[in-house]
Amino acid sequence: MIVHTVDGDLLRNLFLGGAANLELNRSYVDSLNVFPVPDGDTGTNMSMTMQGAVKELASVPNGASVSTVMDAVSIGALKNARGNSGVILSQLFRGFASSLKGAKEFTAADFANALEAGSNKAYKAVMRPKEGTILTVSRLIAEACKQKAEETPELSFDQLMEAILVSGEAALEKTPDLLPVLKEAGVVDSGGMGLLCVYRGFMAVLNGEEISSAEQPVEKEEKTFLAEEQGNSADFESISTEEIEFGYCSEFFIIHLKEGFGENDLDQIREYYNNIGDSLVLAHGDDFVKVHVHSNCPGNVLQFALQFGELDKLKIENMREQNRQLLASRQKSEKEYAILAVSAGVGIDEVFHNIGVEQLISGGQTMNPSIDTIVNAVKSCNARNVFVLPNNSNIILAAQQAMELCTCNVVVLPTKTIPQGITAAMAFNPDASLEENTSAMEDSIGSVVSGAVTYAIRDTSFNGNQIHEGDIIGLMDNEIVSVKTNIDETVRDLIDRMVEKSGIDDPIVNLYYGDQVESERAEALVELLEALRPDSEFILTPGEQPLYYYYLSVE
Repeated sequence: MIVHTVDGDLLRNLFLGGAANLELNRSYVDSLNVFPVPDGDTGTNMSMTMQGAVKELASVPNGASVSTVMDAVSIGALKNARGNSGVILSQLFRGFASSLKGAKEFTAADFANALEAGSNKAYKAVMRPKEGTILTVSRLIAEACKQKAEETPELSFDQLMEAILVSGEAALEKTPDLLPVLKEAGVVDSGGMGLLCVYRGFMAVLNGEEISSAEQPVEKEEKTFLAEEQGNSADFESISTEEIEFGYCSEFFIIHLKEGFGENDLDQIREYYNNIGDSLVLAHGDDFVKVHVHSNCPGNVLQFALQFGELDKLKIENMREQNRQLLASRQKSEKEYAILAVSAGVGIDEVFHNIGVEQLISGGQTMNPSIDTIVNAVKSCNARNVFVLPNNSNIILAAQQAMELCTCNVVVLPTKTIPQGITAAMAFNPDASLEENTSAMEDSIGSVVSGAVTYAIRDTSFNGNQIHEGDIIGLMDNEIVSVKTNIDETVRDLIDRMVEKSGIDDPIVNLYYGDQVESERAEALVELLEALRPDSEFILTPGEQPLYYYYLSVE
């Protein structure tokens, strides 16, 4: 089928197909991560980002314009973006949306321009863009398609999609030559592969192919409830007065229904209330209808309902006034400072709480929080200045994007490990200025050498180390420096390297043991370490983190 123009309905189907195909290949994309440790989650992050776009698309009606559909994709992806790869993908879509703003439909040439705008937006989002990644793949695709569109005036969209796949596959093959760690590991870039999976899903839709996925997009359904299932009030905390389009929340029962009341009457109620408001919920019992609707004319809501029966248990709330009161209360209790940290494991959570971190997000390896999760956590801090500790290199970019969506002042500190986050939090002084705290916390990050011990999930080569599945791996500041077959031996070797790097003669060594390590075994290891290094102080803490036998720090 030759497609010359793409409308909103086709564009929606393209993205649904792209999301389904990425989910279908999620595990494979995960397996391409360079590190052979059990936290390779590029495919998972990109798929969850795409699923956010799919959920946002569920609210877009059939017949919507390309601009409306693309805005929904952009917003849904941005709010749900996870990890560096997910954030970059969301930025590509933001560029698409900007380029197609106001368009009812688009041509192949229009989409070639959108690809270029998306690539430019993604590059700008990354502080230090690295070639050989999804950025490179998106840029080379855009360049090839722009040239194709200029050379072929009557270019169809399906021809452009072929150019996208051909250029994308060629770009992907180049990534190992641009990023040595990829070549050594014998893989192509996982983020670039994820992007190609999305575009292959586009092509499958154009070809009429069915994509079977483990997670199909969920259709939007009207909610139903019984009286006792509905809460007494709405949650207005994250809504500003300006954002409330319909200001009155009306809830009531229609009882003693007129004779012959049936589905046609329900359809009539549904159509009328959807035309004058939103957030409609209807529940039809044997002899009643319960109504919940937001509108700007509660009198009309009630008057219309009277033709179907009597009204009972009326409740009308002014949501704008409730919002004003909530904001006033929040402003009255607003703090000057708060610290938000990403944590993994109840033991690590307790450590953060004990040193003054008020708000935690569960996350880290294999469970990177979305931008929206970070934004909501910042709001929950209720502080004028919030310090964010990502504690993972794959969360920093999402935190920086979240910073742009927050109304308070947010300082994202580039902590890449849990020990760095703990050290940074301990450097905070509630009596110091914002600038002094920012400087002190940033400086503290460099004063700690971080380590971690985990296991290899596949055979590979990295930094000259031959690694086999099941080997025990020691990482120092996120670089693989030790590969052995025994956990305790790896810990001892890693500590030797960490102490040497620190240059400290009598260091303090913190060990946080994970949920796979028994306390007795960890205590026995520390006794041995104390005998081997009598000038060092060892502090053992149950971190209960998943996947990693130990987190370590030397300072």
